Amino acid sequence: MVQRVISQTALKAAAGRAAHLLVDHPPYLLDDPVAVRMLGDRADELVDRHRLDGSNPVLAAARAQVTARTRFTEDRLAAARLDQYVLLGAGLDSFAHRSPLAGSARVFEVDHPETQEYKKSVAPSGPVNYVPVDFETDGLLDRLTEAGFDPARPALVGWLGVSAYLELPDIERLLAVVGTFAPGTEIVAEHMLPGGHRDAAGDSYVEAIEPTVVASGEPWRSLLSTADMADMLRRNGFGTVRAVEQQDWVDAALWDRSDGLAPIRVSMLAHAVVG
Repeated sequence: MVQRVISQTALKAAAGRAAHLLVDHPPYLLDDPVAVRMLGDRADELVDRHRLDGSNPVLAAARAQVTARTRFTEDRLAAARLDQYVLLGAGLDSFAHRSPLAGSARVFEVDHPETQEYKKSVAPSGPVNYVPVDFETDGLLDRLTEAGFDPARPALVGWLGVSAYLELPDIERLLAVVGTFAPGTEIVAEHMLPGGHRDAAGDSYVEAIEPTVVASGEPWRSLLSTADMADMLRRNGFGTVRAVEQQDWVDAALWDRSDGLAPIRVSMLAHAVVG
């Protein structure tokens, strides 16, 4: 196994997607049989946390969050019929390695070079355009264009599980770039909610998980209300903006379950359209 620096957040998200098929009951929120491969030689360790304590409400909430947000974004790609899919902070996403949509949409995975080198060492082959970006020094649109992205055609941009780890000026800067993409471009951006905007289950989740997040060296830096996120999108070139609750990330029938998965109010998806 090639030893590379890899985000603990990316590993835990992939572990949640992998464990969903092993711990939870059908119907599945997301069918991701590739996620376990992304974990490399840590697969047993990371998945066993869920397997040994699958009913733990924090672990169940994490599985629900990472699977449902991905399902919503990929369903949006299918509905919009866009042929360019940009994943900002792609981490260990597996869309290009498992989805039939990968044959009709060019996939551009944007992330730190070290993360991408790790992923290349564990991922199966797939139609991926890797776009290594150091956001402190590289121009996002320049790097995308060099990788084959067509800025004259609309795209779907997925930005999941990332903004909470960035400072507000960095979030604003990235949205300003995406806001210059072709009219009709859509973004699905997840943001963690601050205190006073979560439900009781969301507060319990944050209370349980935040010390672990800090200890991992990847603390949350920006928690945004739906109004704050909508304002930021509108002033950076987005017209239509809607806030999507976790319970609406997948069809309501998928929440009628016999296991412990249930939607909570801890993060939201902002869905917006350029122009």
